Amino acid sequence: MDLLRNYADQEDNGLDEPEKQNPQNENSSAAASPESSPPRLLPSKSAAPKVDDTMLALTVAQARQTQFRPLDPTQHVVAFNPTYDQLWAPIYGPAHPYAKDGIAQGMRNHKLGFVEDASIQSFVFDEQYNTFHKYGYAADPSGNNYIGDLDTLQKNEGMSVYNIPQHEQKKRKLEKKKETEENDDVGVDMDSEEVNNPASDTWLMKNRKSPWSGKKEEMQTELTEEQKKYAEEYAKKKEEKGNAGNDKGEAVEDKTTFHGKEETDYQGRSWIAPPKDAKAANDHCYIPKRLVHTWSGHTKGVSAIRFFPKYGHLILSAGMDSKVKIWDVFNSGKCMRTYMGHSKAVRDISFCNDGTKFLTAGYDKNIKYWDTETGQVIRSFSTGKIPYVVKLNPDDDKQNILLAGMSDKKIVQWDMNSKEITQEYDQHLGAVNTITFVDNNRRFVTSSDDKSLRVWEFGIPVVIKYISEPHMHSMPSISLHPNTNWLAAQSLDNQILIYSTRERFQLNKKKRFAGHIVAGYACQVNFSPDGRFVMSGDGEGKCWFWDWKSCKVFRTLKCHEGVCIGSAWHPLEQSKVATCGWDGLIKYWD
Repeated sequence: MDLLRNYADQEDNGLDEPEKQNPQNENSSAAASPESSPPRLLPSKSAAPKVDDTMLALTVAQARQTQFRPLDPTQHVVAFNPTYDQLWAPIYGPAHPYAKDGIAQGMRNHKLGFVEDASIQSFVFDEQYNTFHKYGYAADPSGNNYIGDLDTLQKNEGMSVYNIPQHEQKKRKLEKKKETEENDDVGVDMDSEEVNNPASDTWLMKNRKSPWSGKKEEMQTELTEEQKKYAEEYAKKKEEKGNAGNDKGEAVEDKTTFHGKEETDYQGRSWIAPPKDAKAANDHCYIPKRLVHTWSGHTKGVSAIRFFPKYGHLILSAGMDSKVKIWDVFNSGKCMRTYMGHSKAVRDISFCNDGTKFLTAGYDKNIKYWDTETGQVIRSFSTGKIPYVVKLNPDDDKQNILLAGMSDKKIVQWDMNSKEITQEYDQHLGAVNTITFVDNNRRFVTSSDDKSLRVWEFGIPVVIKYISEPHMHSMPSISLHPNTNWLAAQSLDNQILIYSTRERFQLNKKKRFAGHIVAGYACQVNFSPDGRFVMSGDGEGKCWFWDWKSCKVFRTLKCHEGVCIGSAWHPLEQSKVATCGWDGLIKYWD
């Protein structure tokens, strides 16, 4: 650039010299060109490329603007790095129309607004919390400043309830030292014998190490009459409690209520006496079609029903309301007597052969033997475990033998006359669900939660047949066919399986009854008295009837709301069936 300027200056000088040399020519030249052209100057040139800085200025302005632009709390992506003040600035704009505190519904995680988890140790929190309540100030967790009463803060030099300043610690040490010196001075004046005697108060005062060491234990004096009486009563109660624990079952007062008009008729016959004209009309059974009667009296579900043996003029029901009721079937159709002796739901009931007595098993771990007529408890048994099934030996000469399947995998055998356990059958791996006598009552079959069947010789605790297959499910109900050759087992895979009661106890693969839904429920399976029909409730409140020969579904009745848990065929009236369910009702069908 300098070279170009020098060149221009030289050119100007060269133009001036001829003018000086030829002044005479001025006029001629002026005449020739009246207006002489001015001297021409070359424009300065830059070698750097031209840059448009408009966009740069806009970017800088936008960056400055973003520094003060508030953030939208609902947006998920931020295109720039916001400052701390921007992130924690209050929400701008009008209040949210549907939120009192102006926070949108999506923003709140608490009914009072938005709550954030703070990473603070429990000790630190307790320290600041207690300091604030004692002194009126606390450290702000979001920064290094304090909140609350700042004057007290300065006065206490930032002391918290858990940390004591140095001067306070020194003060306390001096006070303690002074106190010990005083005690030593007192000890000098005391008798040396007392100081050396550990039983004396002087020795205790001198050698005390805790606030409690100065206290002398009082010698045990004799109890007063009132204290002795209280101690005896307490010991008696404790002993009773211990005995109750040994007896295992929950102690409940046995009560009974008779609901009929009279316990005997004009001839002196008992209310449980069967009618003399009760006979089977014919040997042919029919499937019921309609509802005849409903018994309602249980406040909770009914878990089992049993007809009076041979005659069926009464029906016994076990309720989850801890009561057992007996109902009239032939005449009034009302509840005749209520038996109250359990504190929890009754699980199973079983009549003796003549119906004058019956057994109940409850979830209160008690088994009770009742007199049907009077409602008195004859015997009570318990092992401390829940009995799931109770059965008397069906032989007439062995009606004093009780078998109970327990929740602790055992089958316990009692002699009810001596009230002693005579045998324990202990082979199952789960709670025992059923006991069924077969082979002229010489053997019995048990099923369990361990998904197996076991056959026992009565009185001998050795399994003579063990049935367990990988495809088998638990069988919570088993019933014997009237011809005693077959067992029907309710399997929890929604089918009824048939086993032979002969030597091998084989599964009859040709007979299988299905269609009902019983998974999870111990629905009772039963046969018609002539053996032509198989009957079972299900989990949907229906009662199913199958033909024994063809295994086809014959009829279904919608009986209950909820589960139809029990069903029983009347022993004499061939077309009548009773069902019970968890709706608390017992229904009679014809």
